[in-house]
Amino acid sequence: MADVNRGNRPLSPFMLGQYYRFQLNSVTSILTRITGNALIVQAFLIAWWFMAAAAGPDYFATVDWIVTSWIGDLILLFSTLGLWYHALAGVRHLIWDNAAMLDMQTADKLSWAVIAGSVLLTLITIIAV
Repeated sequence: MADVNRGNRPLSPFMLGQYYRFQLNSVTSILTRITGNALIVQAFLIAWWFMAAAAGPDYFATVDWIVTSWIGDLILLFSTLGLWYHALAGVRHLIWDNAAMLDMQTADKLSWAVIAGSVLLTLITIIAV
């Protein structure tokens, strides 16, 4: 066997936070995947509400109470934020697919625009509805 000194090199880039730090684009990419999965939960919640409406008035009253309670309102609020975020992040990826805005400073500005735009569009949606 080769005599290799394994004690002097890092085992993981995440060790002690000194070798790797999260970048804004990494965080926004992870959030895009999280919001995509959260939208599946939102779709199931809305489908459950529709199926309860078809099942009968008693079951619908129960599900409608859950969906329109403060917990349901909170879930739908964050789902709206996730929907806008995921849509704007998709537009950002379309821009990147065309090999535009790929330098680090512009990509960071684009990431901040996605975050700010999703919050702004969520507020507009809340006010409009």
